[in-house]
Amino acid sequence: MTQNSSLSEPLSAETVLRDCAAWTEMSAATALGYFRQDTAVDFKADLSPVTLADQTVERELKAAIAAKYPDHGIFGEETGIEGGGKENLWVIDPIDGTRSFISGHPLFGMLIAFLSKGRLQAGAISMPALNEVYCGGLGVPATCNGTPIQVSGQRDLHAAVLYINEGEKLLADHPRTTARLLRAGQTRRFGYDCYPHALLAAGHVDAVIDYDLKPYDFLAVSAVVEAAGGIMTDWQGKALTLDSGGAVVSAASPELHAALVDLLNS
Repeated sequence: MTQNSSLSEPLSAETVLRDCAAWTEMSAATALGYFRQDTAVDFKADLSPVTLADQTVERELKAAIAAKYPDHGIFGEETGIEGGGKENLWVIDPIDGTRSFISGHPLFGMLIAFLSKGRLQAGAISMPALNEVYCGGLGVPATCNGTPIQVSGQRDLHAAVLYINEGEKLLADHPRTTARLLRAGQTRRFGYDCYPHALLAAGHVDAVIDYDLKPYDFLAVSAVVEAAGGIMTDWQGKALTLDSGGAVVSAASPELHAALVDLLNS
């Protein structure tokens, strides 16, 4: 019989991450079963795509969470908040990067975060097509496939390797900010979704500017980045919460983060 946990039993970050590892391994196989197949695509009211893979993986993750933690709430991208509310809340993005997924690009992810009383406890970034899982939480060092990782520690914006996510949206909504970003850093790359932040946590890049995200896009990522020694906030430098806006910045040091916040708000 499945063992359940109740609201009265606070979860440690270690427990959360053990659960996340098991659930993402299960659901990665499901996602890969649909990847590069002839899968129908629908579009939601905001014109973002959704596939049977998104819906199936979300149902699978929700069922696994509810079986073990029936009193907890679950916030899924496709179904919103259900269950016990925000006291103990799992936040999931079944396919982070559906546009990558439907175009055969392997850099789609799967995100799970856990919050207790509104405070982010732990998160996991699974990259099914790459067979990589990044984990981290409060008091738990970040890892990739169980191997410890950490940010580069780069302090100098002029020497930084910078990822600019959602470039076309940034250019349309914030052309002057985008122009400043295109002159910043030593090397710049355009990207999408969660993987640039995972690369930052692993020390391969130094900063990521991201835009137009939802809590299920950034909470799990934030847990991993900060467990690796980095900083991830909104563009004003405020800590990320369930109610934060969708413009975020990740950096490998306080000095680099401060420089980027200044650049974004100048």
